[in-house]
Amino acid sequence: MADSAFTIQQRERKTLINDLGRFEGFSFRHQSAISRILTAEEVVNWDHDNNGEAEFWPDGDHCGVSAVFNGNCTAADIVWLDELIDALGDNTESFVKVAWFMNNGYDMSTMTADQIEDEMLYVFHGDCFIDIEKEAAFELFETWFPEEYAVWEKSLCPGLDFDPERFLAGPELSTTSVTIGTEKFLVVQSL
Repeated sequence: MADSAFTIQQRERKTLINDLGRFEGFSFRHQSAISRILTAEEVVNWDHDNNGEAEFWPDGDHCGVSAVFNGNCTAADIVWLDELIDALGDNTESFVKVAWFMNNGYDMSTMTADQIEDEMLYVFHGDCFIDIEKEAAFELFETWFPEEYAVWEKSLCPGLDFDPERFLAGPELSTTSVTIGTEKFLVVQSL
C-alpha cells in the first residue's frame, strides 16, 4: 500500500530571507499563551494540525515588524512582509514605508514593492519631530523648487521668510509622524 492515496506527504518548511524578530502566541487548543517565544520562521512553519490553532503577534524585539503588524498576524502575513522587505531592502526606511501603507488602509494582499516605490513618499529621520519637520521642509523646498530656493537663500531682504510648517501643510502634501522603537520619522507624501 505504499502507492496509496492516503500516503502522508511531509510539509515543506518555509525559510525566511530576513530576520523578522520574535513572536508571542496564544494556543486555542490549550486556551493559554504559548510557553515560549517563537521566531518568525517558527510561526511561518507552525503546524496547526499537530500543534493546534494559534494566533501570533510580534513580541516587540523588532520595532519595524511591530510597526507593520499592530496586533495579530498570520504566517502568510509574515511571508508577505519577508518578500516585500527583501524587494525593498532590509532597512528601517522600508519598514517605515510599509507601516505607512498599512496605517493608511492599503490592502496588504495586493501591496507590492513597486507600488510602494512608485508612491511619492519621502522619509525623514531625527530625534525631535519639530527638527525633522524643519529639515524635511527645507530639503523638499530645495529639491522641488531649486531656483526659488537659491533666490531665497541668497536674499538679504528682511521679511523674506520661509515657513517650514506652512510649506508642509500645503494642499499638495500629506505628512505622517511615525515612531519605530525610539526612532522618529516623518513621512511626507506628495499628492
